[in-house]
Amino acid sequence: MKKLSLGLGLVFLLSAGLLAGCGNSKDTTAKEIDKLTIVQMPDENNPDAGTKNEEFRKDMSDALGVEVEELEGGEYSVGIEAMKAGKLDVLLVSPMSYYQAKKIANVEPLVTTTSMGEVPYKTDFIVSKDDTKTKNLADLKGKTFAFVDPASSSGYMFPKAKLVQELGLNADKLENPGYFFESVTYSGKHDSSVVGVAKGDYQAAAVTAQIIPDLVEAGLINEGDIRVVGETDVIPNACYVIRADLPQEMKEKIKEFYLGYENEAYFESFYGDKGIRFIEAKDEDYKVIDEMVKALNLEEE
Repeated sequence: MKKLSLGLGLVFLLSAGLLAGCGNSKDTTAKEIDKLTIVQMPDENNPDAGTKNEEFRKDMSDALGVEVEELEGGEYSVGIEAMKAGKLDVLLVSPMSYYQAKKIANVEPLVTTTSMGEVPYKTDFIVSKDDTKTKNLADLKGKTFAFVDPASSSGYMFPKAKLVQELGLNADKLENPGYFFESVTYSGKHDSSVVGVAKGDYQAAAVTAQIIPDLVEAGLINEGDIRVVGETDVIPNACYVIRADLPQEMKEKIKEFYLGYENEAYFESFYGDKGIRFIEAKDEDYKVIDEMVKALNLEEE
């Protein structure tokens, strides 16, 4: 059995000393809280991220009538343990970390976001335009294949689970040379996988479907350089989770704030699309993660 990795490419802002730091204690069910400790979506490539983050924090504080505190640094596992200890109230998690947080920290799903752009968040299995024989996933047998990274949801975990489930393969042997693929490579980036297939470096690859039109638009590949021969189901977006033991009235106020937030500049800054909005996150939307964990023989740490 393999250990479940929490390092999934989306690092959140959380201080290294959070577990020993200040925050609400675990007895918030018995009293009204006066401070909310929350982790926001970071955007290290956006120079305006700090400003927009501060604006969001102030808006939330005004709406809720409580102090809203943000923390910096760290990783998912730290945040999940902080929620378990009652030191963190709201946390952004990837789909895989949502699975872990449910197991460890007594959280409830709060909100997620609408999808960015017209292409849904899923994985495409691709081959070169010159490969006219490959029609489906079974035809990938014997090919040189590129995953993105073992920590990638759309570039590894979901497509691997799709192969295992649809073709009846052994999850622990899939990357072994000669088992199903001739060889397996980790390209490191989705665009590297796509360009690699187009140039013939790999015979096939698994990549997020959203990146293909972007690479065509950027001129890195031409329309028709690759063909899609299979796909996964739609992958859930990252979501915010909230401590289940917070006062119900406060939980409802927090959700109401997210669902009603209409600052287009914020969504443009953090998501690159002013049309993005928060929507309610539901546990059933993440059941696919349970199925994937089972298919890949993963177990929580």
